[in-house]
Amino acid sequence: MESARKPLSVFKNLSAKIASVPMILTALVVFVGGTAWTVLHSFTGSRLLPKLKFVGFDQYERLWSTRRWLVSIENLAIYGVCSLILTLSIGFFLAALLDRKIRGEAVFRTIFLYPFALSFVVTGLAWQWILNPDFGIQNTVRSLGWQSFTFDPLNNPDIVIFGILIAGLWQGTGLIMVIMLAGLRGIDEDIWKATRVDGIPTWKTYIRVIIPMMRPVFITALVLIASGIIKLYDLVVAQTNGGPGIASEVPAKYVINYMFRAQNLGQGFAASTMMLVSVIIILVPWAYLEFGGKKRD
Repeated sequence: MESARKPLSVFKNLSAKIASVPMILTALVVFVGGTAWTVLHSFTGSRLLPKLKFVGFDQYERLWSTRRWLVSIENLAIYGVCSLILTLSIGFFLAALLDRKIRGEAVFRTIFLYPFALSFVVTGLAWQWILNPDFGIQNTVRSLGWQSFTFDPLNNPDIVIFGILIAGLWQGTGLIMVIMLAGLRGIDEDIWKATRVDGIPTWKTYIRVIIPMMRPVFITALVLIASGIIKLYDLVVAQTNGGPGIASEVPAKYVINYMFRAQNLGQGFAASTMMLVSVIIILVPWAYLEFGGKKRD
């Protein structure tokens, strides 16, 4: 009987399996094949056009000895750490407030989520104007009488990355808020009733009960935020174009500049391969937490 059932299981949902073949082939050829091609050519001396003239690790040695790349990595690390912490914290805080079923919740949810509907270029340009000292926040505060007030992050190389961070938080926090709110709405109301009966404070309930129960939601949010951090490009170009000088350079902009402007494909391939490594560093722990934990359970 078992041998008779196995062939039948193979043909189960056969039309759906056949329909998925083009997608699988596309993924293998375009994504896997393209990735392998990029990694292979990162070990070559390709300039304007790709060529298989291998130079070993010369491109990587040059990459890690270039100040522009080191500055971009430092900026991405600062932006990444701050964005992870603040986006999760603000998103969860806003979700917790909306979960109290306040009046006008739909309006507030729309307002907080609206920035995510905008492109990063529009967001970057909008915050470039807002942070402009001539007609932005600094000018507005000074017009109110505080003439000594100074707020010009985009023209200060020491804090320019935080000016970009402000725009990133404004755009991305709304999505995390919605994800967190969905997770909170999935918590059984009986749990809240039980904690109130036991006299457990609300803040302690969130820390010891609610947040641990929302572990899958937090993992999903972390992956989404991390993927946005790694591919950070549009905001930088729209707000500062990497300036002042190279103070706000990021890896994605480094790759674009070397591949399409400096006409140095080998260097661009090496930088993009390092970005791929960073993605793998994020995906492996996520896969372990998401699937390894389920297997243990």
